Amino acid sequence: MKKLFIGKRKFLTVPAIGILALPFLPFVIGIGAGYFAYKKIGNKKAKYGVIALIALLTLFIGSAWVAGLSSTTPKQAQKQEEKVDFNQSQATKPSISDTSPTPTWKPQTAPANANIVLARVIRIIDGDTIEVDLGNGNKKTVRYIGIDTPETVDPRKSVQCYGKEASAKNQELVGNGIVGLEKDISETDRYGRLLRYVYMGDLFINQVLVSEGYAHAVSYPPDIKYQDKLRQAEQQARTNNKGLWSACSSTTPKPASQSTSQTPATNNTYQQNTGGYSCNCSKTCTQISSCAEAQYQLNTCGCSVRDADGDGIACDGAPLHCQQ
Repeated sequence: MKKLFIGKRKFLTVPAIGILALPFLPFVIGIGAGYFAYKKIGNKKAKYGVIALIALLTLFIGSAWVAGLSSTTPKQAQKQEEKVDFNQSQATKPSISDTSPTPTWKPQTAPANANIVLARVIRIIDGDTIEVDLGNGNKKTVRYIGIDTPETVDPRKSVQCYGKEASAKNQELVGNGIVGLEKDISETDRYGRLLRYVYMGDLFINQVLVSEGYAHAVSYPPDIKYQDKLRQAEQQARTNNKGLWSACSSTTPKPASQSTSQTPATNNTYQQNTGGYSCNCSKTCTQISSCAEAQYQLNTCGCSVRDADGDGIACDGAPLHCQQ
């Protein structure tokens, strides 16, 4: 044994023993102190009193020493806490290694109707178009089905009568709110916009805009699920001179004394009380004042010439470029 602590061997054995003894360092020191007291103190009573005190201190300090070595460091403990603390909102933690943003909106379905998906309104584009967040940053533009409000943002057209009022009403109804979106047949239009019926609570927004005179009821097959309801709402708005039906000369209702039946005339021309539009299939798209009038002539008057490509949308080419 003595050879291990002599010559070159001691440069290996001494550090090795020191490392191995490190966990028990307080006990080694305590034993050494006790041995020293045993040898140096002559009075037996004092000697054993000091040894007992050294033993108690050694046990106390040694236990704390071993416990400290076996536990993790404060930084490690903090990291472990951050990893397992899933109940605490990530947005409230002052310092976290993962800096990815917490989603502010999760996709949901209206509990009363599985066909209605909830979305958060981000922006009002115009009277019949909005931008929504479907969840986790999935942003889409939504075009209301079955209605058409006067234009305000189309660069190819000037701001139309009652367009600003329709946009303001849409803002009032759904701005910054959570809306329900219901699909009909088509998923999107040619511009990639979602085609949807829109609800705010129990309010059917498409119908509200028509019934209060902010929009026309316009059919775009095959999405005609609620078209009868929308046309009835338009009829009531025209009868009561609401909104654009009284404010805009091109949509002013004709006198109630006029006949409501379609009467054939020459050159495919028909006259009827349409609340502002007359059936005249001899007109070209360049001679028609609005997309709503063009669609009315296609759906109500049967002017198939308005739909040369057979897609159900009247005058979708130049110069009107109508769209759903």
